[in-house]
Amino acid sequence: MSKPSKFFSHETFERNIGWLIIATIVVVSIAGLVQIVPLFFQHSTTQPSPGVVPFPALSLAGRDIYQREGCVGCHSQQIRTLRSETERYGPYSLAGESVYDHPFLWGSKRTGPDLARVGGRYSDEWHRIHFRNPRDVVPESNMPAYPYLQHAAANAGSIQAHMKALRRLGVPYTDEAIANAPRELEGKTEEDALIAYMQSLGIHRRSTSSAAITSSATSIGN
Repeated sequence: MSKPSKFFSHETFERNIGWLIIATIVVVSIAGLVQIVPLFFQHSTTQPSPGVVPFPALSLAGRDIYQREGCVGCHSQQIRTLRSETERYGPYSLAGESVYDHPFLWGSKRTGPDLARVGGRYSDEWHRIHFRNPRDVVPESNMPAYPYLQHAAANAGSIQAHMKALRRLGVPYTDEAIANAPRELEGKTEEDALIAYMQSLGIHRRSTSSAAITSSATSIGN
């Protein structure tokens, strides 16, 4: 004679797909909350890393172009802790580096290289040539060309509204920075803006690392 089955048993979930789906959703939700909620209260994920400041108006306009042209589909902006990545790209990424990024542009694919530390690696002129025809500097590149950016004026009409919206999200733009934003974009092209954005990526981490090395060397010398 078989024993009567209990409702909360493996048999219940094995025989009822509806209850299995509900139980799976509950378990995944609890696990997600346990992992995600604490991050909102950790200083390392809610405060900017040393040297991190809001993007200047020209770089912010370039960031918009970066998104518009779909660059995030082929380039990541997150360096993992793997040795192969830190040796190629530089120090691994920290959450505090992205506190002013709305939206995050970490990416999930690398058809091209990671750009988290690209700022200052190449000259402005190198970037101009690269955007106009990538094959001129990287023969094997399959990146599309963007020659039209040099002819399009940077959008100064919406930059103040954009900065005000970011300030509501917690980015500390001052009234003075917002007021001067259109002036920073005067006479600039979309190509100039995108280059400014490229040159701003990761420079804070490089400068703070250099300062730490100099300080350490000085203390050893003394």
